[in-house]
Amino acid sequence: MSDETTPICSAKGCRTPAVWVLAWNNPKIHTPERRKTWIACDEHREHLSQFLGVRGFLKDVVPLAEWEAPEDSGRS
Repeated sequence: MSDETTPICSAKGCRTPAVWVLAWNNPKIHTPERRKTWIACDEHREHLSQFLGVRGFLKDVVPLAEWEAPEDSGRS
């Protein structure tokens, strides 16, 4: 991947390439099957997972290389 297409970690201010996908949804506004995504580097995976987890939003954490988005994933 080139620098322009390398996914970058979703953590604020981080410019490190992402290696994890955190799939989540907010049940108050999303249908149960919808998945929004954040991507994370190794350093921020746990922090972002905890942020989503305490809110009950986190659904799955998958290595980026293995991620296959559902057809209607709502990726962001």
